[in-house]
Amino acid sequence: MKKIGILGGTFNPPHLGHLIIANEVCHALNLDEVWFLPNQEPPHKKKAGGASDEDRLAMLESAIKGNKLFKVEAIELGREGPSYTIDTMKILVDRNPDAEFYFIIGADMVEYLSKWRQIDELLNLVTFVGVQRPGYGLITTYPVQIVDIPAIDISSSMIRERLHQGRTVNYLLSEGVIRQIREKHLYGT
Repeated sequence: MKKIGILGGTFNPPHLGHLIIANEVCHALNLDEVWFLPNQEPPHKKKAGGASDEDRLAMLESAIKGNKLFKVEAIELGREGPSYTIDTMKILVDRNPDAEFYFIIGADMVEYLSKWRQIDELLNLVTFVGVQRPGYGLITTYPVQIVDIPAIDISSSMIRERLHQGRTVNYLLSEGVIRQIREKHLYGT
């Protein structure tokens, strides 16, 4: 059975915190791969502007370049409307019957699990893996495997704000992502 981690998000833009989380969980659980799953429209928050789906996908591909354990799964970008995890995971499980899926979420989403669409059915499709996020606990009544990671207080919204203000984002984003943001004049650059 192949062990695959799934890290969903808007990746608007993808930052080093995303990569650290994926790497830490991958090695802690001996996963074969981690798939980055960019959302079309997150159901729990308003989609932030600043980058098209194509730009987010290109930045994500650049961010993971060179890591053979990391892949991009763009299934949600081809669908209209909100990106519900249950719908996506049903498709991925059907397409990959020889895989065991580990869905990686931050502590903010661990606390929000009770509001996820069809959570009880989803628990039959994936093992949830929770990682700490500053300002949140890892408290839930749902089964979540906790992986201890270094404290990382980086968010895409913070990076967008810094870029809009003309402040540096060096060492928060990979060089390839920074280059793409500047070339495409994303996020007010």
